[in-house]
Formats: sequence, C-alpha cells, structure tokens
Amino acid sequence: MNRAHEVAEQLGIPFRLIDVQEEFKEAVVDTFVAEYAAGRTPCPCVPCNRTIRFGFLLELALRSGAEFIATGHYARIQLNGGHHKLLRGVDPQKDQSYFLHILGQHQLAHALFPLGEMTQPRVREIARERGLPVADQPDSQDLCFLATGDYRDFLAQRLPELFTPGPIRDTQGRSLGEHQGLPAYTIGQRRGPNITSAGSAAKPFYVVDIISEENALIVGTWEELAFTTCLVDETHMISGEAPQELFRAEAQIRSQAAPSTVTVTPLSEQRVRVDFDVPQRDVAPGQYLVLYDGEETLGGGVILPQR
Repeated sequence: MNRAHEVAEQLGIPFRLIDVQEEFKEAVVDTFVAEYAAGRTPCPCVPCNRTIRFGFLLELALRSGAEFIATGHYARIQLNGGHHKLLRGVDPQKDQSYFLHILGQHQLAHALFPLGEMTQPRVREIARERGLPVADQPDSQDLCFLATGDYRDFLAQRLPELFTPGPIRDTQGRSLGEHQGLPAYTIGQRRGPNITSAGSAAKPFYVVDIISEENALIVGTWEELAFTTCLVDETHMISGEAPQELFRAEAQIRSQAAPSTVTVTPLSEQRVRVDFDVPQRDVAPGQYLVLYDGEETLGGGVILPQR
C-alpha cells in the first residue's frame, strides 16, 4: 500500500484506499480454506478476480464515474465487431490469461491491461527510466494473503483438524503408511522415497487421489496417474454463450501447464467433459481447466474429482 501511494504521488495521480477486507475474506480466504477441507487444491486468484477486482471494485469504479479499471495482468483485450476477446499476453513467461478466464463481456468492456503488450523486462526498464520505486520489486505471489508464505501454517491455524494423521493406501487398497495431513499433498505430487511399490523394480509412488471423507491419501505409479478425461463444472465462456456441441480446443490444467489439445463435450449448461489427446498428469480437483483457441482465451471451469 505504501509503495502504491508513493508511486501515485510521484506520477501526480489521485490515490484512494478502499477497504475490502471483509469481502476478500469471504470470497477468497474462506473459500481457500473450505476447498482444502474438501480435499481439493484451490486457485484463489480466480475467485479474487471474479469477486473482488472485476466484481466489487469494478462496480465501485463505474459508480464513481470511471470508465475503466486497469490492472497489471499480462493479458490483452481485442475488440472484434463489438465482441471483446481475451488474448494471452505477449510475454509467454508472464501470461496471466489463465487467471482471467472468468471475465465476461461486461468486465472486458471496462478493463485495461496496459502490460499485456510488453515483456516484464521492458516493464521494469520503463519503471527504472521513470525512477519508480517498484522497478525491482519482487513479483507478487499467488497466495498474497499469506504472511509466512506457507499455506500449511495458514491452514493449521484455522483448521488444525485438517492435519490429523490418516492412512496412505495404494490404488488396490493396500495400506502403505500414514500421512500427516491431507493439505500437504496435491494430485501428481511424488510421495517420498520411503514408500515404493513392491518388487525388484520398485517405482516411486505419486498422489493420485485425496479422499477427505476418509482422511485417506491414495498413491499410485506414474502410469496410474495419467488421465485421459476429466469433468469440468461451473464452466464459463467469455463470449457469454454456452457451447451446444462438442468442439476442439487447447486446454491448460494449471497456470504453468503446457497447453494440451482436447475435445470438449457439453453435458449441461455448466458442465463439460474434456478428453485429452495425450494423457495428462497433475489433473487436480479444485484447479481450473482453461480453454484456448490459439491466443484467444475461450473460458474454463473447475476440475471435478475423478471418482
């Protein structure tokens, strides 16, 4: 906040501080905790963009007489025949369109992403040329509300029962040991060298499922981790039009994942089945699967548990 105030004064622009602590806690922090309690791996930046930045703050700005809200996201907006498209940022290392897939036509019509056409090194160079104190400031973190940077400490303070030890089982139901708390794990994570599969050609195990109602961690081999399909719920399309028939697209199952070619089959107004051309690992319930057509972000939704 102090840096933002300092930059505003240096640039000669008005600075106004808006207190959205309660709204942020309800929409982002409480949801983050609840998702881990349910055995899922949340992505808090998405509900923050949907509810806080481009919900509460955008509407406040419009009511105050502003026409646009500008953010530092590395993404671009293209107006095509009255239709707003969300495009990837030109810097592939910093592209943040994944976190913005929940925006619609109303939000995009009043949004500005001035960094989207630049690389981060060029942005920092411009800041240095203008003598701004944020030129070499470290990148912001996805979990901006964590004081220590360790989400496990944060969860343990709020829901210590989540760290109750429980069984580790393989996909055949055999007991392999005990975990020290489900929030410490996510789908695809390698489960320590102390647990390996039986036989002379022992292989490491990976987390393939988290069963919160049984407080159980399910592990399997690298081959068992591969997913050829997944269900996606709460599907949102930036165009505002839900798909009516199957279509081809590229999908990202995490913000840093490589795009994968998929077939998308609508199942209902907000649920689709996604079939991967190449089996995917790290398909974690609670994360977002975001769909692309080249540089254009089509939309996305929440990955559901596989069972």
